[in-house]
Amino acid sequence: MAKNEKRVQVTLACEECKRRNYITMKNKLNDRERIEMKKYCRWERRHTTHKETR
Repeated sequence: MAKNEKRVQVTLACEECKRRNYITMKNKLNDRERIEMKKYCRWERRHTTHKETR
């Protein structure tokens, strides 16, 4: 069995410009829904909401 089978890599996309800016990890067992974070978007030059993409 792999070490981090429960943790998966997810991509975060900006809600404003729709660009995929960040890659992060999440625990599949604890966070079933798509994650949503406020992150800095360098194209918008401000903090915006970033949502998980598939």
